[in-house]
Amino acid sequence: MAAEEGNPMACQDGQMALAARLLKRVSEETTGKNLIFSPLSIHVALALMSAGAAEDTLEEILSIAGAPSRGDLEAFVKGVVVERVLADRSGVGGPSVAFACGSWTDKSLPLNPTYRDTVVGTYKGETWAVDFKNHRVQSRKEINAWMAKATRNLITEVLDPYKPGVTLHVVANAIYFKAEWRSIFDKDLTIDDEFHLLDGSTVDDVPFMRRSWRCYQKIACHDGFRVLQLPYKSYDDNAGLSWKLRKNLPDFSMCVFLPDERDGLWGPVDKLTSRPEFLREHLPTSYVPVGKFLLPKFKLTYMDSIRDILRDLGLRLPFDSELANMTEIVSGGFEMCVGEIVHKAVVEMNEEGSEAAAVTVESDEDMGFSLYDYDEPTPEPEPTVDFVADHPFAFFIIEETSGTVVFAGHVLDPTKEE
Repeated sequence: MAAEEGNPMACQDGQMALAARLLKRVSEETTGKNLIFSPLSIHVALALMSAGAAEDTLEEILSIAGAPSRGDLEAFVKGVVVERVLADRSGVGGPSVAFACGSWTDKSLPLNPTYRDTVVGTYKGETWAVDFKNHRVQSRKEINAWMAKATRNLITEVLDPYKPGVTLHVVANAIYFKAEWRSIFDKDLTIDDEFHLLDGSTVDDVPFMRRSWRCYQKIACHDGFRVLQLPYKSYDDNAGLSWKLRKNLPDFSMCVFLPDERDGLWGPVDKLTSRPEFLREHLPTSYVPVGKFLLPKFKLTYMDSIRDILRDLGLRLPFDSELANMTEIVSGGFEMCVGEIVHKAVVEMNEEGSEAAAVTVESDEDMGFSLYDYDEPTPEPEPTVDFVADHPFAFFIIEETSGTVVFAGHVLDPTKEE
């Protein structure tokens, strides 16, 4: 597996396209439930998978990932994801971000040096030789402990240590994100109100965050829906950063797509998933004065196999024990296939900001933001825009400069975690 030079910018549209396709497909699988997942974590999982693939299997993985070549995909993950989007900025008062990836191989199988170099050198990950054959339970517990550490204990278990089955190789990536709003919400303004569900019923006593009357928010009004963009704090004013350094920092924000109709969520979702550019094209471009403003607090969790979802999107060869070419993971041409891909994500949004984490695990087993002249007439006040999220909506946590979708989901009932 020869090293390939790549263009990190060649995969940005592909990552957004995959995020859109995943949103539609995962939403179909979670009918009637809240949803949180990380398109970025799944995209990285595909990149890690491509590192061990060859020939037609590799081409299929690259197609699903929206990558012209393996070199382009590696350059995107390394240059955009690892070194920029997911680089920790807590030291300058920005988001606390962590990214980790790891590969666990049974000690009876020597890891391909080139594959190891990709995991360690390109993706800044780690590799371990473990005894899956004789100490399966302990090995899986160690992987879960690694995930818990990487996600600050937001995700403590993805692999069932006691589930039977033969495992030879597990690869995982973990993302942790915690950030304050650029303008935090006043907890004294939070009120309990009702939230309207898709079936027409309501749930009472839902905590809604509010803004002061006629504050300014980044909101865009479109046909049938409106979009709120809440920016996260990028740096502390006391950090002493130059203008140039501030300009080059990543900018994260949560974007809320709110339908006008209480039961109209799937209209915007269908539009979002129809074209990858839709999300970017419909983000707000200016701040407007806000009238009534309500946004519910929520905490969501998701965990499931996404193997069949990826199969439906066209990823089939890596799961086929007879046709898969995953021979570049271990030395000696040992034939492997991907048995399972498990994804888990959590997010909590409150007055201070957001905290979220995601893990994607692949294994070979069967389970992985007035001044006027007094001589002139007093201008008319600007009309205010209401943003009342008291019914189901979709949301995204994005890094604006790269367009990377880090987390995505929808809220059907903010009183439930799933």
